[in-house]
Amino acid sequence: MTKTSHVPERLAVRTRFGYALGSLATGAFGTVPGLLLLPYLTDTLGVGASVAGLLVLLPKAWDVVFNPIAGRISDRTTGGLGARRPYLLWGGVALAITFAALFAGPDTGSPTVDALYVAFVFLVCATAFAFFQVPYNALPAELTTSPRERTSITAWRIAVLAVAILVSGAGAPAVRDAVGGLAGYRIMGIAVGVLILVGAIGVFLGTARTRVAPPLPSVAGWRETVAAVRDCPPFRVLLTAFVIQAVGIGTLLAGVDYLARVGLGDKSWQPLLFAAFVGPALLVMPLWQRVAGRRGKRAGYVVATFVFAVGLLGVLGARVFPPVLVVLFVAVAGVGYAGLQVFPLSLLADVIGREEDRTGQVRAGVFAGVWTAGETLGLALGPALYGGILAIGGYVSSTGETVTQPSSAVVAVITGVALVPALFTLAALPLLRRKELLS
Repeated sequence: MTKTSHVPERLAVRTRFGYALGSLATGAFGTVPGLLLLPYLTDTLGVGASVAGLLVLLPKAWDVVFNPIAGRISDRTTGGLGARRPYLLWGGVALAITFAALFAGPDTGSPTVDALYVAFVFLVCATAFAFFQVPYNALPAELTTSPRERTSITAWRIAVLAVAILVSGAGAPAVRDAVGGLAGYRIMGIAVGVLILVGAIGVFLGTARTRVAPPLPSVAGWRETVAAVRDCPPFRVLLTAFVIQAVGIGTLLAGVDYLARVGLGDKSWQPLLFAAFVGPALLVMPLWQRVAGRRGKRAGYVVATFVFAVGLLGVLGARVFPPVLVVLFVAVAGVGYAGLQVFPLSLLADVIGREEDRTGQVRAGVFAGVWTAGETLGLALGPALYGGILAIGGYVSSTGETVTQPSSAVVAVITGVALVPALFTLAALPLLRRKELLS
């Protein structure tokens, strides 16, 4: 009995929407720490910029090792999607609780002690996230055998992801600023934790009635995992390009709060900047789907890369241009960002499907685990890199008081949020042109 005979070519709307709801959890956790954890450490707890960057990086570096393990665990749990669903529920619940705890530290008055608390809880958060994200990334290859349908379900996912990023990315700073101080961060943490919980329960219930492929023999250990990745050049090429660009995106997210406060001189621009970055995804997703249908996914990926970079390069004029023009450049980058989300994930599902057909073994969890590890590493390296750029620029940390930054710090803020992400994104172009990437 083959995989194709068990899996519907076309998915029900309930399944598409139910699966997409999981992006409320992934979007919130993928956005808020990258957006607010670094300024929380530097401008509320008084931790130095370079040390704060490392504290954001190290817990997520653990996921680079742990995510493939989580993938193998979910693969070994036979029964396809039905067996993966409990991971989505309990991993999501644990993530929601630990996220709320992340910004609810004891406030000892010692930057060192408070920073160590943040690092430990963030480590626990990252572990819980692995048990949610890895099975979640594995599902599209098991839900349908149709490449077109995988693009469609990925587009639904990215549309909800855009909403989640928009709500959490613009709403979390607004809640923080409305309340103010440590209390603002704590209430914000609870609010985002609730959003994560809604996403976890939503995807668990929304995929309850879906038929999936019958279980295949699973990759068993580290050697087999390494061999599976080694024997699939398209996956290696796609993963490398995605991770390089994730570093740039992580750097951008880490710098948005600083761009508003220091670059534009007014923190009230932060929600609008973030909305301009994420909002276009809700409008242009159908456009990117048409590009994929007419020109191919790889060609669309290349175009999205250029659009993203061009928009960010315009942000370099933040100290010269009117703030409204800077927001427009960020919106252009947001159009490209939508493509940078939908095309890699859609190509990943195609790669997994072809490998499972070729080998007769489960690859979804293993490849999703390695993929998530790479994504986690890239998004974590971004804030660490940005923290280093701030340190080189002489950024002055504080425990909440207003500080006048030197001109070198202002240059570092703008360069780190504009030029550096653009360069990382463009650096992936040679990989996207490799013949291994079929589309």
